Amino acid sequence: MIIRRALLNTAAGIGLVAGITSAVSAEEITIATVNNGDMIRMQELSSQWEEATGNTIEWAVLEENALRQRVTTDIATGGGQYDVMTIGTYEVPIWGKQGWLMSLNDLPAEWDQADILPAIAGGLTVEGELYAAPFYGESSMVMYRTDLMEAAGLEMPEAPTWTFIREAAAEMTDRENEIYGICARGKAGWGENMAFLTAMSNSFGARWFDEEWNAQFDGEAWANTLNFYVDMMNESGPPGASSNGFNENLTLFQTGKCGMWIDATVAASFITNPNDSQVADSVGFALAPDNGLGPRGNWLWAWSLAVPTSTDAPDAAKSFVAWATSKEYTELVAENEGWANVPPGTRTSLYENPNYASVPFAKMTLDSINSADPNNPTVDPVPYTGVQFVAIPEFQGIATAVGQQFSAALAGTTSVEDALANAQELTTSEMQDAGYQD
Repeated sequence: MIIRRALLNTAAGIGLVAGITSAVSAEEITIATVNNGDMIRMQELSSQWEEATGNTIEWAVLEENALRQRVTTDIATGGGQYDVMTIGTYEVPIWGKQGWLMSLNDLPAEWDQADILPAIAGGLTVEGELYAAPFYGESSMVMYRTDLMEAAGLEMPEAPTWTFIREAAAEMTDRENEIYGICARGKAGWGENMAFLTAMSNSFGARWFDEEWNAQFDGEAWANTLNFYVDMMNESGPPGASSNGFNENLTLFQTGKCGMWIDATVAASFITNPNDSQVADSVGFALAPDNGLGPRGNWLWAWSLAVPTSTDAPDAAKSFVAWATSKEYTELVAENEGWANVPPGTRTSLYENPNYASVPFAKMTLDSINSADPNNPTVDPVPYTGVQFVAIPEFQGIATAVGQQFSAALAGTTSVEDALANAQELTTSEMQDAGYQD
């Protein structure tokens, strides 16, 4: 097979480095991705890569929980259904160690691997090999309505406490007019409600496991976390919150129904875009809350593009990955959508770019990313890495089950006490079966 490097010329006249080990004969690749706004935009723009390379794409655009189930099953069985997978900081090091992902260290020099933010690159690298290219990086932060905060006679601190958030949420709630002081994830899933609650629990002094891998849901810190969350959401959250994930809360905020929303920093571009958001001109940002114990309640994540070793089109797959995660792709989005809408949180050069530095949420996003420490995520020592997840293969199954318990507590179909007891029992059982304990 003849290999060539290509310079992609878009209709807008921007040269995009395709990255590019591209086959002369056209190939079709299948890409699995999540149905978030940035990925939908990537899908819309991908026709330019297709035209430049002669390759074609079949898309599988899935809801977050469904995406994780599909790609995990496919890669664990060597199914080869997907040539490019959108996966996260949790999966990459585990799958890389398993030999399930192709190294991306051979992407061309102009892709500039050294430009990736160290906090993001570290989570995608195993023993010096980069196993996924970050499409966007994120932490989490408080997004809030400045007009409602002012009407409540309050001023949002740059670094608020959970106590302030709960009190402010109560003041901002106006149920008669369907305005709810706080929106937060309640939908069950290890990457949905458990991402939020695990990050939150860190700031309450909780942890998933002690240094001997004993589950900690029977401790005071987790009881404080879950009781605070359920009480706050019952007081000031929207109805049906136990069914709300990222996309549901995004819609609520964009339509003016949330006073505050604590979620992924990547959402900032969607809620400040006047084409999509009814409240775009009255949005402020703050760091995720804390309790004065050290850790804040923010996470660290990157949605990244990876090439499974089961692909039969590795050159075309790597070509697409390099194109979609390049500096030139960022410039393409900026030209079409404005700098506020480029994929955030991946490259040092983006935050050094004066065009992006003027975006109102740029600095808060970078500060949030840099403040998350996956190696020391909790108040007390732990045997694992990961801020909103535990970097072991068993975590996604255990955390999904725990997430169902906690979602039920929020819905009121079980008590907080029973949810925690069930979480303790099922986590202990699974960890014993997995050989972490005698």
